[in-house]
This record gives sequence, C-alpha cells and structure tokens, in this order.
Amino acid sequence: MNTTPTTTAALGGERADLLAELAMARAFLIGTVRGLSDAQAGERPTASALCLGGLLKHVASTEEAWMRFAVEGASAMSFTLPDGVTWDDLMAGTARQMPQWAIDRQREFAMQPGETLAAILDRYARVAARTEEVVASVEDLSRTHPLPEAPWNEPGAAHSVRRVLIHVIAETAQHAGHADILRESIDGQTST
Repeated sequence: MNTTPTTTAALGGERADLLAELAMARAFLIGTVRGLSDAQAGERPTASALCLGGLLKHVASTEEAWMRFAVEGASAMSFTLPDGVTWDDLMAGTARQMPQWAIDRQREFAMQPGETLAAILDRYARVAARTEEVVASVEDLSRTHPLPEAPWNEPGAAHSVRRVLIHVIAETAQHAGHADILRESIDGQTST
C-alpha cells in the first residue's frame, strides 16, 4: 500500500501537512502486519478480542465513514435503532435486537472467514486514496456539519473537515500503538 499521499505536492500548506501526518500514522499501522500470514493477522494474542486484521478493517471503516461525513454530513453516519430499542438498552447490553450498524462494527474487529490480509490492505489503500480526493476537493477545511444523534456526541455539536481529519489521524495513531502490542505478542516483532 502506498501511504504517501499522491496529492500532497499539489496541495501544499495545511492540507499537505494533515495528509502527511495521516500517511505516517497509516505507515506505522501497516508496518505492524508486514510479513504476517492471514492466520497470524487473525490471531488474538492478548486478553482483548483485537486482532491485527480487525484493527486494519476498523481503521479503514472509521476513516471511510468520517470522509463520507466530511462530504455528506450527519446522514452519512446514521445510528438508527430498531423499533422499541432505546440507547439505554443498547448501552447496557440489554437490547432485544441489535442495530445492523452495531453488528457490522463488532464484525469489523475480527477477520471473517475468507478474508485475507492482502484484501484488507487493498481496501485500506482505496480508502486512503478517497481521503486524499476529499481533502483536495473540499473548498474549506472549516466547513462544518452537525454530528449525528448518538449518546457519545454532544447534542448540537458539529465538526469541521479539519477536526474530522485530526480525529482520523488520532484514531489511526492510537490503533497503531495497539497494533504494535499485538504484533509483539504474536512473534516478538514491532513496527519500529
């Protein structure tokens, strides 16, 4: 996967800096799976349910969702609940039915049967390329959208495209640290 933004040279300034920082965080994360088999990428070597392939899938999905938000607004991140299910039920783990978005989120943290590390990395490369397109094309990084309604979002809060990018960078860097621990637990290697 090419982690160097292709549009950075043409963008310059703040956009180039943000994309370069994101590319560096991606490179650290991707470095943790270098040389692993599909089976190793699916291992859960620590007390958590995390695996390296799942972390990559989660980071790609998160970046993809936030870039859709940057373009489309809150409608790109809907957290609809099934009829009769409340946020309290969902957060307490007592919901009689899980919403599909929650099921999908749980599944992205594991490698599913038939998934390969190569395919996961390929998808991540496509997500990264789309992020570069969004950052290059958005008129103003200060453009804001209201956040979708969810218990983890402050009512009435909004995020700018700039803040979305900073969030994606932080999320990627945080998970690169998790990935380093997982990789070291698998075979003693780290990405650094």
